[in-house]
Amino acid sequence: MRTQEERLSQFVEAHLLTAPKCHDWNHTLRVLKNAIDLQKGEGGNLEVIRLSVLLHDIARPEELAAKGKICHAQVGSDLAREILTRFGYVDEMLIDQVTHCILCHRTRNGHVPQTLEAKIVFDADKLDSIGAIGIGRAFHFAGRFGAKVHNDKLAAIGSEAYSEEDTAYREYLVKLKHISKNLYTNSGKTLAKDRHDFMVRFFDQLNTETSS
Repeated sequence: MRTQEERLSQFVEAHLLTAPKCHDWNHTLRVLKNAIDLQKGEGGNLEVIRLSVLLHDIARPEELAAKGKICHAQVGSDLAREILTRFGYVDEMLIDQVTHCILCHRTRNGHVPQTLEAKIVFDADKLDSIGAIGIGRAFHFAGRFGAKVHNDKLAAIGSEAYSEEDTAYREYLVKLKHISKNLYTNSGKTLAKDRHDFMVRFFDQLNTETSS
């Protein structure tokens, strides 16, 4: 007989079939691996961390359908409470901890991680946004909306989101290059260093190859 978590995982995997591929089930699995590695160094309640990661992007399909007009972290925290209850989780404290982690894994909604578990989930998710995998995801996201392969710094910084100039390079300049210094855990910061340095080298090389 499958465990609660196994049944929950199967449900989430099916739900994320309609999510953007840069936020799909494979992303969830990578974040889960990151989170488990961070928990080994930092501590924290592993069950809370695992459940939070499994559900952290549960509302991505809804955000996509709304064309970004809703926050997947906010909606996802509400959905997670319903889903956990449906799958037989009855510990209200555990559910509250999980919903907090989900709500706070995205800082743009104004919520800040307050618990160790939430900080680990935040860092684990952000680690998948940088380094080689982060670059790949940035190009994938830009391509979905018809952005150029590359542009210069002036065009990138001066552009609007979801425009032709909203390139992977813009994502790097606006967001990705700042992630490593805004992580919460020492373990996360350590793992982020090599990934950050790789991105710097990559975009330096890309700019060299494309400069006139």
